[in-house]
Amino acid sequence: MRPSNEYTEPETLELLEFVELFFFAYRDFVSDPDRILEEFGFGRAHHRVIHFVGRNPNIRVANLLNILKITKQSLGRVLKQLVDEGYIEQKAGTKDRRERRLLLTSSGRELARKLAKPQLDRIAKTLAAAQPEAKAYYRRIFYAMIDQENRSYVEDLVQKG
Repeated sequence: MRPSNEYTEPETLELLEFVELFFFAYRDFVSDPDRILEEFGFGRAHHRVIHFVGRNPNIRVANLLNILKITKQSLGRVLKQLVDEGYIEQKAGTKDRRERRLLLTSSGRELARKLAKPQLDRIAKTLAAAQPEAKAYYRRIFYAMIDQENRSYVEDLVQKG
C-alpha cells in the first residue's frame, strides 16, 4: 500500500498517476541516448542541439535558442564543445556575415542517427502495440501539452521535417 500524501481527491490522484507515468516514460525514453552520450562526455543538452541542428540544417543560432528555450551562454558552452570535437560546423550567413548558421558534420550525422535509433525503435514499438488510430490520438495529446502560444510554431517545425 502506498503511503498517504496531501492529495486525496480521486481526480487529483488520477492526474498524479498520469504525471508519474509521463515521468517514467520520459526517463526510459531518454535512458538509451543518455548511455550513448556518456561515452562522448555529452549530456542531454548536447543531444537536443544535435537533434535540432540535424533536423534543421543551416539553422540560425537565434532560431535554435528559440527552440531550446535555453540561455545563449548555455548554448554557447554546448556548441563550443560540439564544434571543437567536430560534430557541428558553424558558417557565417550568406546575407549577413554576423549571422551564425549551424549544420552537422558527417560525424555529427552519424551520432544523431545513433542517438535517434533507440528512441525511434521505442516509438515504433509503442505505436505497433496500439490501435491503428493511436498515432493521431498521441499526436493530439502531445500538441495539447504544448503551451497554446507555441503550438503553431512547433507544428510548423515538426511538420517540415
